Amino acid sequence: MGISTGTSIVGLGMTELGKVYGRSPRRLAADAVRLAAQDAGLELGDLDGLLVSHGMGGSPGIELAGTLGLRDLRLLSQVNSFGATAGAMVSYAAMSVLSGNATTVACVFADAPLKPKQSAGSAYNRDAREWYGFSGMTAALGLRSVNSFYALATQRHMARYGTTSEQLGAIAVATREWASRNPLAQMRDPITLEDHQNSRWVSEPLHLLDCCLVSNGAIAVIVTSDDRARDLARPPVRLWGWGQGHPGHRKERGSDFGLTTGAASSGATAMKMAGITTSDVDICELYDCYTYTVLVSLEDYGFCAKGEGGAFAASGALGPGGSLPTNTGGGQLSAYYMWGMTPLSEAVIQARGDGGERQAPANDVILVSGNGGILDHHSTLIVSPHRKGA
Repeated sequence: MGISTGTSIVGLGMTELGKVYGRSPRRLAADAVRLAAQDAGLELGDLDGLLVSHGMGGSPGIELAGTLGLRDLRLLSQVNSFGATAGAMVSYAAMSVLSGNATTVACVFADAPLKPKQSAGSAYNRDAREWYGFSGMTAALGLRSVNSFYALATQRHMARYGTTSEQLGAIAVATREWASRNPLAQMRDPITLEDHQNSRWVSEPLHLLDCCLVSNGAIAVIVTSDDRARDLARPPVRLWGWGQGHPGHRKERGSDFGLTTGAASSGATAMKMAGITTSDVDICELYDCYTYTVLVSLEDYGFCAKGEGGAFAASGALGPGGSLPTNTGGGQLSAYYMWGMTPLSEAVIQARGDGGERQAPANDVILVSGNGGILDHHSTLIVSPHRKGA
């Protein structure tokens, strides 16, 4: 079954998530690392590696090590592949442990874009003064936000394959049903397909309920060797495989923009390393900045044929009781938006069997995805509560 990585996630730290005010991203990140260490039964001094990722605010950076009082680190770096960063950080941490460069590495993401008395949408608005050169041409055409570019990708998929808004709505409804079982989720009230269709346009063909939340908070995980994991406080979440894909789509005539993503290559790499196929996967925790990204990722991973993602989602496969439980905590659409740490944190919870009312019936193999930029970057992790081959 593939090669043995010999590494595990042994700690998970999550601060309050959502409309959390009064704490800087650096403070939130420090709290998350402390919580992860406590969860693992480790002291902060046991860490000899720290990988840091920040969101829109530009903090925290590697100065977080000083905030935490860490000394004599053997690995310290700031990592950024946007939404693909969490998967990348974990793989870098695992490779550092395997090589002997470090023994115990914390990976943390923090952001606090929400401000009191400001709309969530304003957190990601780009100042008009930033438009210059060729970017000014796209802005003149109305492509002035991430929403607009993802709407363009969604429209491309619809035009090519006949994907419908109602099929995207099925993803939103299933995700919210999972969130209703998650006490940490920001949005827990059930929704219907009619609610999805009646929600306002954000950037056609994307409705409000096709788009993710905006959240403040921080999440950290700790990676170490399987041998060391045996002596720690929580059951280890084994790392079976990882991969990245950075397609570099040019948004021009004849490109595959909107039709394929880096999930195709990163998924193939991770599954080959893990020695599995899609038929072995029990749970998917997918990066869902939009309902569309769930649909296209499912296709590119091979859970359904290209162009059949809409029908697969509409079949009920993704929700509670479905054949492929997906985004079991409510994802970024309904739970909280912590970039790639959203799917990763839920994968750890599911692998440990800590899901409570939302625990999936089988958790032997879990696929975790991260998506960054405008479909520019992708990461994949395969995790399990079991040793590979056991």
